[in-house]
Amino acid sequence: MITDPIGDLIIRLKNGSDVKKTQVSIPFSIFKMAIAEKLKEVGFVKAVEKKGKKVKKTIDVTLVYDVAGVPKIQGVRRISKPGRRLYRSVKEIVPVRYGHGAIILSTPKGVMTGTEARKAQVGGEALFEIW
Repeated sequence: MITDPIGDLIIRLKNGSDVKKTQVSIPFSIFKMAIAEKLKEVGFVKAVEKKGKKVKKTIDVTLVYDVAGVPKIQGVRRISKPGRRLYRSVKEIVPVRYGHGAIILSTPKGVMTGTEARKAQVGGEALFEIW
């Protein structure tokens, strides 16, 4: 039983990129699908695809590598955990790794990156940082 599905998602992506896998399979949920789509928009993953039916649905995520074979995902850090939720206001949202990374937030307007949340003037639960 997985007690932290978002932590499981980001660690699967990090571990898959570390061992040079082209695709990673993740158990499906609507929230995880929204996060994967946001990572696709930012450029950390190449493609996101839902597969399966009913209970056996999965999300297949295609990872991104540069010409030299270096993975785009270098590291991840979970911020808000099941035992300690952390929220950030608009003023507290800062760039990750001098702009080379992204922070993913769960806001009242949906899953957003830090830059989108600053533009929309909305804060929310800081899920994780990725670089």
